[in-house]
Amino acid sequence: MSMQRHIGNGKVTSVCFYHLRRLRQIRNYVSHTVMAQLVMSLVITRVDYCNSVLAGLPACTLAPLQRVQNAAARLVLNLDRRSRISPALQQLHWLPVKYRVTFKIATLMHQILHNRCPSYLVDLVAYNATEPQRRQLRSSTTRAAVVRRTRTEFGKHVFSVCGPDVWNSLPVAVRNIDNHPAFRRALKSHLFNCAFLLVTVSVHSTDFIMHSRPLYCCRTGHYNILLLLYCIVLYPTYGNGQPGDLFFYAP
Repeated sequence: MSMQRHIGNGKVTSVCFYHLRRLRQIRNYVSHTVMAQLVMSLVITRVDYCNSVLAGLPACTLAPLQRVQNAAARLVLNLDRRSRISPALQQLHWLPVKYRVTFKIATLMHQILHNRCPSYLVDLVAYNATEPQRRQLRSSTTRAAVVRRTRTEFGKHVFSVCGPDVWNSLPVAVRNIDNHPAFRRALKSHLFNCAFLLVTVSVHSTDFIMHSRPLYCCRTGHYNILLLLYCIVLYPTYGNGQPGDLFFYAP
């Protein structure tokens, strides 16, 4: 069974939407806090269950799970089905499905680094600091993992390949955190900033002003590159945060 059939046509999305329909019937009789807890326990936990096996899958395969999360966010916040989903996910502080998979893999890699997981996972990953041939590399001081080579695209989905790749993509400051709860908080903040990167352009004059246009679309899983290029062409100077400049910020 392929992952696309498992996600789109299998029981994952159908069971999630079933619980969402049942929860919508009692939406007006419970508080916002209770509804959020019910959605997390009945729906979001199913989206996150064993989601590390979804690493490296295209956005079209993860789209059904993202639609489930979008519907859950609209139910919790009591929004219309046509409401923009990015502000809703930001308000709930939920990571999109793609970044939830990255969060799970990075968490497993942190546990492997500190030998807090089963031995069959520890044997799959090696770090530059523990490899005799790589101890002289500069990356050995940054807790970088050894990325194994693969000849096929399917091989990139293996944990021994995608795990080190995800781990090395994290900032060094995040990888150097030893405390696991602190690492999870820093990791979620980093992924949250990556998922909801916003671009703002402001000018003194009143003929053009644009604020808080999201670059990442949670519905399609793509970045609004056209908006970014349009702003760069229109305002070539950026980074100073002055009126008329283009700058990035994370909410």
